[in-house]
Amino acid sequence: MAVLPLTELMAQSVRWRAGGEQIVLTNGVFDLLHIGHVQYLEQARALGDRLIVAVNSDASTRALKGPLRPLTPQHDRVALLGALRCVDAVTIFAELTAEAVVHAIRPAIYVKGGDYATSDGAPDLTRLPEARAAKIYGAQIQLIPYRAGTSTTELIQLIIDRYGG
Repeated sequence: MAVLPLTELMAQSVRWRAGGEQIVLTNGVFDLLHIGHVQYLEQARALGDRLIVAVNSDASTRALKGPLRPLTPQHDRVALLGALRCVDAVTIFAELTAEAVVHAIRPAIYVKGGDYATSDGAPDLTRLPEARAAKIYGAQIQLIPYRAGTSTTELIQLIIDRYGG
């Protein structure tokens, strides 16, 4: 696994596609890596030949999640993700959304969690600008069912409840 700047990852993606491999792309904060993350990434990887994970930078995480996040610095988060067998490459992005990563990688499949589904189970494109971008390239949009009780927010709350005072 490699942690690559987006320009290098673009070139690697071209080589993978030229070799006939299907690229799967997902993105997120991945703060406090837990079993929900690992199972999600394993399921995402099973959808194609290569899995790329785009990780929010510390600054974009703070902008999205508030001043107390992330708990784990970006370089530690990408190192943990990169240690997973199912992950082929990791990149960091500074923007609030990973649309630029989608445009650069042009994945065959874009994956997010089931918590981004509408009431009828379809991807909520109002909340997923990356999915809208992926559709431009003909990518399949896949939602992996959300596993209740495995969110980072719930884990943080559990730690506070048990050790906070």
